[in-house]
Amino acid sequence: MPFPAEFPLIETPRLVLRALDLTDAPAVQRLAGAREVAQATALIPHPYPDGVAEQWIATHAAEWAAHRGLSLAVTLKPTGELIGAIGLTFATAHARAELGYWIGVPFWRHGFATEAATALTDFGFRVLGLNRVQAHHYASNPASGRVLLKVGMRREGTSPRMMRKNERFEDVVFYGVLRRDWPGLGSAALFAPG
Repeated sequence: MPFPAEFPLIETPRLVLRALDLTDAPAVQRLAGAREVAQATALIPHPYPDGVAEQWIATHAAEWAAHRGLSLAVTLKPTGELIGAIGLTFATAHARAELGYWIGVPFWRHGFATEAATALTDFGFRVLGLNRVQAHHYASNPASGRVLLKVGMRREGTSPRMMRKNERFEDVVFYGVLRRDWPGLGSAALFAPG
């Protein structure tokens, strides 16, 4: 897979997806640490401890350099305000990536998750040469499933009680799309090194 040396900068009509830096840590802690966001994700804690955002951001350069993962800030194009994060976790031997994202509660229901996920999936196929992009969500969070369908993924199945979150077992719903089936919804995105 052809990984650019620098972090990508991806522009959509309303968003810029860019590398996170340590100045983003307070916004990450505030937005990701909301109960509603943490509850819908496997790895985000609530309450969100001090220092965790900085530790997470500090891992990004090494993850990208090792071709293990790509994490980007989701920001509003007109203002640069951070509204969430999105990323891909790579299985390079299989030309596959797992898509994950979160958007801060004040920015829900505006289509930002769909716009960002479409652009990053498109980047995975067009620039990185991925064969497959997949994602999953808790069945208790059907809004994420609607996002993935809008992105162009297909629902592939459900694993009952697969993951534990806050001492409760969650059903997990799986989605995926193959390069050959990619509808090209993200053709408006612009890619550039960061």
